[in-house]
Amino acid sequence: MARPVRLGAGLVVCGLILTVTPATASVAERFERFDTMSVFANSSAAEHTAAEIAAATADGRLVVYTDSPARRIGFAKVGKELRPDGVLAMPGEPTSVDIVGRLALVAVNTSKSYTEPSGVLVVVDLTKRSIVARHDLGGQPDSIDISADGRYAAIAIENERDEKVNGGRIPQSPAGYLAIVDLVGGGPADWRTRKVELTGIAQVAPDDPEPEYVSINSRDQVAVTLQENNHIAIVDLRTGKITKHFSGGTATVHGVDTADDGKISPTGTITAAREPDAVAWLDDHTLGTADEGDYLGGSRTWTVFDADTGAVVYSSGNELQQIAVNQGQYPDGRSGKKGVEPEGLAVATFGRDRYAFVGMERANLVAVYDVRNPRKPRFLQALPTGVGPEGVLPIPATRSLVVSAEEDSASDGIRSSLSAYRLTSKPLALSLQHNEGTPSIVSDGIGFGALSGLSGIPGNFRDVVSVTDAAYNPTRVLTIDTLAAPARVRRELTLTKDGKPVGYDGEGIAARRHGGYWIAVEGDAKKSPNLLVEVAPDGAVTREIPLPDAVAQTATNNGFEGVTVTGGGKDEQVWLAVQREWKADKPGQATLARYTPATGEWAFAAYPLDAAPAGAWIGLSDVTAVNDRTLLILERDNQRGDAAKVKKVYRVDIGGLKPVPAGGDKPLVAKTPVRDLLPALTAGGAATHDKPEGLAVINIGPLRKLVGVVDNDGLDDAPGESVFLRLGWL
Repeated sequence: MARPVRLGAGLVVCGLILTVTPATASVAERFERFDTMSVFANSSAAEHTAAEIAAATADGRLVVYTDSPARRIGFAKVGKELRPDGVLAMPGEPTSVDIVGRLALVAVNTSKSYTEPSGVLVVVDLTKRSIVARHDLGGQPDSIDISADGRYAAIAIENERDEKVNGGRIPQSPAGYLAIVDLVGGGPADWRTRKVELTGIAQVAPDDPEPEYVSINSRDQVAVTLQENNHIAIVDLRTGKITKHFSGGTATVHGVDTADDGKISPTGTITAAREPDAVAWLDDHTLGTADEGDYLGGSRTWTVFDADTGAVVYSSGNELQQIAVNQGQYPDGRSGKKGVEPEGLAVATFGRDRYAFVGMERANLVAVYDVRNPRKPRFLQALPTGVGPEGVLPIPATRSLVVSAEEDSASDGIRSSLSAYRLTSKPLALSLQHNEGTPSIVSDGIGFGALSGLSGIPGNFRDVVSVTDAAYNPTRVLTIDTLAAPARVRRELTLTKDGKPVGYDGEGIAARRHGGYWIAVEGDAKKSPNLLVEVAPDGAVTREIPLPDAVAQTATNNGFEGVTVTGGGKDEQVWLAVQREWKADKPGQATLARYTPATGEWAFAAYPLDAAPAGAWIGLSDVTAVNDRTLLILERDNQRGDAAKVKKVYRVDIGGLKPVPAGGDKPLVAKTPVRDLLPALTAGGAATHDKPEGLAVINIGPLRKLVGVVDNDGLDDAPGESVFLRLGWL
């Protein structure tokens, strides 16, 4: 791999100068996503699945993953894409897997209860896809790792606690331990298992160690995290002796968000036990831990320890949170608990470079660090994943990375997945032109997400504005630099009412020709009405305009979703899109509303929705004016991933349209296809997001450029990736 170089300050693409961010400019290569595979592709969409831990064959062409709910392991082939390659049933719930040669070693939980834990090591011949040996482990296994020389397997026998007993506190018998399997001396059926007791070493519940994760270095030493005990042990695999052990300690972290209040406000301080989950060797003398925490701790950090002394030589502090904030993927709803929740950690060498990969379970991100100097990790980039990244698998043989995300809820449109990334030297700016690179939008400390509406700014060929919805409070107008690569949130403006910050469910925004904004506020058809809100340039709300009573009474909870402006001054007209059919609408039709500020008059027209796919609905997400005679309408279904079928932009001619007052027979507009968004949403192997909700036209002289954004729902039951779409010229 080439050594790090620094790119120039900008890159000319399509005649526009794109500014490259420092994080991508400091290295010659970066990881770029190339595919996402839903785990149910190995079975059926009706099944509940969960890819957790994965391993790869030496050539990197086959990935084996655990699927605990389905009591099986699954297979995926890795090439230009991920391809499902079948499953194999297990005698219980597989918890971890590793591979030596053509054999997969699967740790399987067969416990009857928390007080009667049991488990087996299942050995699978990958050529025949059959079980060739089983070994009793005597307890409930969690993590497994195989030494580089293929002589040993280390298995953490957790014997986990019952969280319903005594608030989940330990001690709870029986105690866990470390199992060592000698992988020599005959075939798999002849392997010998040894037990290493870990009692009496931790300060927390020393009689009840609960080993969580294992990692082996090149000297055949295994590091074992005792997560609930906040302890780390190092065991010599040859002798089975504990050679070192030390506490995970506590960390004081400043500049973190500690309140679940709809505000991304990293101003708090926490002091907490690290309680590390995953562990990995950065070199033979240096250990890294992902400090997820448990019932008593969680410092929101990852830490590097000197394995010989137990001293902390590096702590990430608030960096993981700041990474998530800057990438629009901070889970504010977890602020009062463990924030981004670092859980997974893996370290691998690609060519001459060594990387650490830190999985953030609640932010749906993997942070990539340069750890050539293990005591001074350097952040490089963050990769968006599926929901709940659990397993982080570097595959140097194919210069790739596979991340398994475990959350699977068909009713929410969230499916467990494998995401694949590959090292590339292609500049991020070039990838972003094709919507392939990540991140596509960032900030420098401005918390953002839930980008629900979008608008060009009259006279400005560089910026657009977006509005945050009810996921955050108060409502803010965000200014986004579209010529930066990634696009950059560079300014925020808080809406105020009577001098105080105010929160709306802002679903659309339109920038006015002489300054200020119109905001479309979605109502719930009960307590909150649909409103058109007029906002001054300084963010002050000047008036709230409701619908006529006769129309408001027909509203459902699918209300205003977009707003745009045609004309100016006394000729200004405000157009709003209603998401779905209201009570008085004809089936398959949604409403376009027009408000004339000079007269205060409302008028309405009907919009024909596409036919909804089976089990889905179709609605409008935004409206934006091309000129005073033409509107673009963003229309979509409510489906994610493989189920998504309709994400489209249509053109509507309003030059001869005559909307009618409330109660009239609404004229039906005609629509013409302009853009199918599915290619942009799936570019670079992304899973399709359900909510492209912002659309804007940028005027550059006689040229017009189309851009869009995805609403990530503030990571509430959503993949969480903030996406800026570059949709080309009109």
